[in-house]
Amino acid sequence: MSSWFDYTINGLIIGNVYALVAVGLALIFGVSRLINFAQGSIYLVGAYIGWVAVMQLHTPLPLTIIVVAAAAALVGLVIERFGLRPLQNSVRIAPLLATIGISFVLDQLVMLTFSPNPRALPSQLPDVRFQLGGGTIGPLDLLIAGVGITSALLLFVFLRYSKLGWAVRAASQDRDAAMQMGVDVNRVNQAVFGIAAALGGVSGMLVGMYYNQIDTAMSLQATLKGVVAEVVGGAGNVPGAVIGSLLLGLVESYGVAVFGTSYRNLFAFLLLVVVLVLRPNGLFASTRQAPPEPLTGTFIAPSRPLRIPRWALAVAAAIFAVLPLFPVSFYVLQTLINAWLLGMLALSLTLVAGTMGQVSLGHAALLAIGAYTSALLSLTLNVPVGLAIVGGGLMSAALGTLLISPSFRLRGHYVSIATLAIGEIVSLVILNWESVTRGPIGISGIPPLTLFGYDLISPSSVYWFSLAVMVVLALLQGRLLTSHLGRSFRAIRDDDIAARAYGLSLNRYKSLAFIFGGFAAGVSGGIAAHLYSYINHETFNTQQSILALTVVILGGLGNVVGAIVGSVALVGLPEVFRIAAEYRILIYGIVLLLLVRFRPQGLLGTI
Repeated sequence: MSSWFDYTINGLIIGNVYALVAVGLALIFGVSRLINFAQGSIYLVGAYIGWVAVMQLHTPLPLTIIVVAAAAALVGLVIERFGLRPLQNSVRIAPLLATIGISFVLDQLVMLTFSPNPRALPSQLPDVRFQLGGGTIGPLDLLIAGVGITSALLLFVFLRYSKLGWAVRAASQDRDAAMQMGVDVNRVNQAVFGIAAALGGVSGMLVGMYYNQIDTAMSLQATLKGVVAEVVGGAGNVPGAVIGSLLLGLVESYGVAVFGTSYRNLFAFLLLVVVLVLRPNGLFASTRQAPPEPLTGTFIAPSRPLRIPRWALAVAAAIFAVLPLFPVSFYVLQTLINAWLLGMLALSLTLVAGTMGQVSLGHAALLAIGAYTSALLSLTLNVPVGLAIVGGGLMSAALGTLLISPSFRLRGHYVSIATLAIGEIVSLVILNWESVTRGPIGISGIPPLTLFGYDLISPSSVYWFSLAVMVVLALLQGRLLTSHLGRSFRAIRDDDIAARAYGLSLNRYKSLAFIFGGFAAGVSGGIAAHLYSYINHETFNTQQSILALTVVILGGLGNVVGAIVGSVALVGLPEVFRIAAEYRILIYGIVLLLLVRFRPQGLLGTI
């Protein structure tokens, strides 16, 4: 019985930490209608500032908390002023994508400054436990609970009794009306981002002390848990974010007690998907709350796409086809092979996000499904590699569409959140389904690429095979976009209400888009598995989903040629400057920020 008490205490303590992140997200969403994916990066910054204060400056704990909160708040103010305010009058998805780019930049700056090696962060509190009923509680548990309760009370007083708090509440209820009444919305945004960043930074420091360890990979999980807690409680609902955080902490803690630590995150994302499907506005949202407005279709920036003559495309294809016949280094061929594989994923995502208007942040899950299906078919059933890759594409199309189908009824930011959660669920199922996927060990000894009985071992043969597959997929997708299906996809993207009024079945066409896109992504994953010869649950991660989204925006949403051009540019650019290899992710983040700010229609324009 005492162990269950300890699990309950642990769940409530972790829930308090999640609440600091989720409340900040709720404040920002309430005022700006924005899911701030950079909140986890501020959490990371706070953890490392706390480490510097404790280990280098030897500050006492109260001063450490103040320093972390102040420094994190400053980071939040800089993000709001220079990263997001210039996008105020942009299309609604632009700030969301900007926060993703900002998170890439912050994470990489922290890693380059401190190195990716984990560091210990002591709590500066006595290492004792107090008996409480049938369990125990420590000083750090009390500190985290105290910080959470104190923050909630201060926030309540601020929102209820201060003029700036009234302005925040007014802006969250009706931003336009608040502006007409003379509320300085920019000042409100600054205050909200500062408060949210301070809470996130302190949260990161407390988590580091709780586990006595920090590392540069902790930001993504913090963002995901904060988003889960906020959406479960109700986006923009501060009390709901607190209750959602506590509920999430308890669900995780009890899940660990019953099934083990590897299931912790799985229960969190399952909870999110269930809430999104059954009550998209959250458990504690008002029943009168308006449904979210369309988000993705409005990102199609007004532009005339750059039309490339067919003869120019044919010449470019011929040049790339004969490239291995010339004295080209293995490194160049390998780089282009990676670009072709990324191009297949980009073709999939540009169809789903650009043509259909469903921005997916979990597209790497389709890669994983295709890769594992192809690897298992060839290893366990001795299916020829070529057929196994096709089987991987078909499985990715079918299973991916089935998994994502609950999100078809969602709109706004919730589509992106749902796809992100489903992507994480796929990765966690792969990790825990050991009888099929071999769990954390992964699958090794995957047969190399073969075609009609011939082994594709040389770099040139692999290059030609990957290029040919990508070209075929591109031609098929180009034909699709010029058909009535393509026109229906774009109609739903631009105005789903009008499309439905004209008799288009939204779910049917969304399913078709994910089937076509899922096949292309699954084929890419299958080829990658046979090239790598080893895969595990971390091979295809969220970072690849964001990279694919960056490629799609770089080339132009819905633009088939743009997806390929973006892949070559984004894979090739860091390779041109070999010395900058460690800055690769930083470059991706900066490119995404610059695109969203100055060229949202992409290099070749949107279609």
